[in-house]
Amino acid sequence: MSDLESSLRLIKRGCDELLVESELVEKLKTGRPLRVKAGFDPTAPDLHLGHTVLINKLRHFQELGHQVLFLIGDFTGMIGDPSGKNVTRPPLSREQVLENARTYKEQVFKILDPERTEVVFNSTWFDTMGAAGMIRLAAQHTVARMLERDDFSRRYGNGQPIAIHEFLYPLCQGYDSVALKSDVELGGTDQKFNLLVGRELQKHYGQAPQCILTVPLLEGLDGVNKMSKSLGNYVGIYESPQEIFGKLMSISDTLMWRYFDLLSFKSEAEIAAYRRGVEEGRNPRDVKVALAQEIVARFHGQPAAAAALADFEARFRQGAIPEEMPEFELQADTPAGLPILQVLKQAGLTASTSEAMRMIAQGGVKMDGEKVNDKSVLVPAGNTLVLQVGKRKFARITVK
Repeated sequence: MSDLESSLRLIKRGCDELLVESELVEKLKTGRPLRVKAGFDPTAPDLHLGHTVLINKLRHFQELGHQVLFLIGDFTGMIGDPSGKNVTRPPLSREQVLENARTYKEQVFKILDPERTEVVFNSTWFDTMGAAGMIRLAAQHTVARMLERDDFSRRYGNGQPIAIHEFLYPLCQGYDSVALKSDVELGGTDQKFNLLVGRELQKHYGQAPQCILTVPLLEGLDGVNKMSKSLGNYVGIYESPQEIFGKLMSISDTLMWRYFDLLSFKSEAEIAAYRRGVEEGRNPRDVKVALAQEIVARFHGQPAAAAALADFEARFRQGAIPEEMPEFELQADTPAGLPILQVLKQAGLTASTSEAMRMIAQGGVKMDGEKVNDKSVLVPAGNTLVLQVGKRKFARITVK
């Protein structure tokens, strides 16, 4: 594999879409460090793991020798990004924005290399643009084009109000790319329209258009909704090591692989080895421990990660799990294991598979102390583990 091919492979790892790949290839062939931009509006004072999906991708560009432009939208934060919103987002005051931005730099440098990161504020150019400049900028786009955006068109069709200032947001984000002469801009999948506006504005101002890389929106701990503090399904990077570790150990086995793909810095080969191990009967819990330790170490250091694991295991051992309980040996349907619904029924922990499904949906089933959230999970063959239903039903299960 050539250097160019390996660079593209790393850049595209875990991304949703790359526009336009052929243009990025030409930029990479020049050999010069690319200017890679990502913007963050400081609408909250701290970051969670969902935010770091994008920051991790910036780190990949730095590993390839490129320069990151970490843009703090202290001006656009006062407008309020309407992306994905069904109602007008309340603008923030300058004081709120600056207070929320205060800790951003300290947090992102847990991931990014400060030597290859330029932190910029878009008030630098917007504060001096003036009303005349903003009007000239607004003249570069039509209302019809703005209404092509899904959230705008949906709200317009439903008769929901759209404030004029919301149309300015994509234009301002696009102009950021002009001001910074960015070669590549990163954003979540919900930012695609805004990123494309940046390309168009750069063409208008005589610049080579930036390439666009979108990354998926990370699901929260529930495995359904986007990670969000308002939904309570988030892992904050400034939470305690024990809290981060415990939250990550609570995710489903299915979601664990999604987190590996989007959050881990382990190589694709290492992650593939973990997958093979689980398919061959390794307890997913062991793999989840590796993920939790990696994330805790990234933000709190290796000693804190080791302490968090020790604390978790101590709490698990000291939990209300009886020393004596019924023991069952069950035969697996496949080499990978036996479906959890069958295990619960055959062990007499539930009267039927339908009751087993209901108990899992209610959060009442635990496997080795971890809540089972996925009714399709397999109890791996070759291992002995403890299943718990409700507060009082326990069984030690060996699947062969």
